[in-house]
Amino acid sequence: MNVGIVCYASVGGSGIVATELAKALADRGHEVRLISTEMPFRVSELRVGLAFHAVHTPGYPLFREPQYLLSLANKIVQVSREYDLDIIHAHYAIPHAAAAYLARQILANAPGTKVPRVITTLHGTDVTLIGSDSSYSETAAFCIDQSDGVTAVSESLRENTYRQLSVRADIQVIPNFLDCSYHHRSPDPVLRARFTGGDAGCRLVIHVSNFRPVKRAEAVIDIFDRIRQRVPSRLLLVGDGPDLDMAGRRARELGLADVVEQLGEQEEVVPLLSVADLFLLPSEEESFGLAALEAMACQVPVVASRVGGLPEVVDDGVTGFLHHPDDIDAMAASGVALLADPARHQAVAEAALAAVQQRFCANAIVPRYEAFYKQVLDREPVLATST
Repeated sequence: MNVGIVCYASVGGSGIVATELAKALADRGHEVRLISTEMPFRVSELRVGLAFHAVHTPGYPLFREPQYLLSLANKIVQVSREYDLDIIHAHYAIPHAAAAYLARQILANAPGTKVPRVITTLHGTDVTLIGSDSSYSETAAFCIDQSDGVTAVSESLRENTYRQLSVRADIQVIPNFLDCSYHHRSPDPVLRARFTGGDAGCRLVIHVSNFRPVKRAEAVIDIFDRIRQRVPSRLLLVGDGPDLDMAGRRARELGLADVVEQLGEQEEVVPLLSVADLFLLPSEEESFGLAALEAMACQVPVVASRVGGLPEVVDDGVTGFLHHPDDIDAMAASGVALLADPARHQAVAEAALAAVQQRFCANAIVPRYEAFYKQVLDREPVLATST
């Protein structure tokens, strides 16, 4: 099967999952074309069957800003013609599904040209933030409904899409996944000692995100402050974004500057998760919670908000703990209970790993995408083609 995958190259759940899917499909014998502005950061090695095509968006004085949507649609058309694509898989409704729709219209208008099917995968903010904005909602809903197939990464996101956008499409849920041969705990004693100062009694708490307001970075600091008062610990902040400075200021206000370390954006998070003892994710909203899943795979118990798709990932009281986003005290108490009780910590860590291995590894999820591709190819297209 020839598949074109359109995604963002930056660090973030949609780009990570799209890239991992591209790699897994190539490993399973498909021809995959990754289409993005730059090489996605997780494409780190040569793979037979996987190629990258860059979208170049020139700027012209006539335009107020670069016309990425038009350049992307043009690139999809070129790649589809050149490599005989069967599927264009757009990750994120706006602008990727819009560009895929436009590309399909262009191809359908050329007699004798093969027209690929368009599949759109919804990841979260393309519905809950961008799609629900009145400036984009009609376009988002139209592009979703005009796709030949639609998936969402959680039941929660599926229901949100129907509720917020009133789409008619049949949305299938295929959850995010991990390459479990890579995502597993591989502790480095030297790295751990670097963060703990060599103190064997010190526990490492970690938060990984893009530090947007929805991630509630200040709440991470407040939870850690309460944990720190009960258990000797340090906090690692991994990632970058608009609220990182705010988190740093809050840490200084609470006198935590010496025990909170900002590591910035990191391409490889597994080494950091592998030396951590607790993962905090007090988000206001999470359509899935890929960062939590990565922590669970590395046997790091998760304390998070009971929102969005997180209850579909974390089994409260078994593989982690979930609380109301505003219940900072309860999150801190769960963190202390885990860090102060090695046996309980180990039980939760092992249960988390087992859940990932049973439900969220690539070998369980990628065949579901392959089956969905086949299902879409076997039925009538949304757009009548000229072939």
